Amino acid sequence: MNAVELLKQDHQLVKQLLEKLTSTTERAVKTRQELLNRINLEIAIHTDLEEQIFYPAYQQAGGKEETVMMAEAKEEHRTVDALVLPDLMKTSPSSLSFSGRAKVLKELLEHHIEEEEKEMFPKATELLGKEKLEELGAQMEARKRSLKQSLASQAA
Repeated sequence: MNAVELLKQDHQLVKQLLEKLTSTTERAVKTRQELLNRINLEIAIHTDLEEQIFYPAYQQAGGKEETVMMAEAKEEHRTVDALVLPDLMKTSPSSLSFSGRAKVLKELLEHHIEEEEKEMFPKATELLGKEKLEELGAQMEARKRSLKQSLASQAA
């Protein structure tokens, strides 16, 4: 699978999980916690794949415009990973605050996904070409399997 398709699949999954999360009520404590844990895992793996494999290849193939776009995307990752998600993880799933914070997370990620899919991915497809995207996709699939195993064993 090529790198862009793999990342788009991840985006779809996270969007579906966020939709489920934001449609829950304060009474769905267990469901909220399970969805949030899954979202946290998927985002951690996805961010790693983008920042360790995809973004460096994108930046190397591009110029200043691509470097700026990548820097912005990394900053959006940092906002989610360092601020919004940890805050939500510490919020009681039975609280009204949880609903508001989940909605903010959903909006931030939807914005990030839209920018990547409308701007970065088409440019990456043009710059990197089919063969390089296939090669990156294979690297990303292998890393994804490895990360899922190590993160799952840490959670156990």
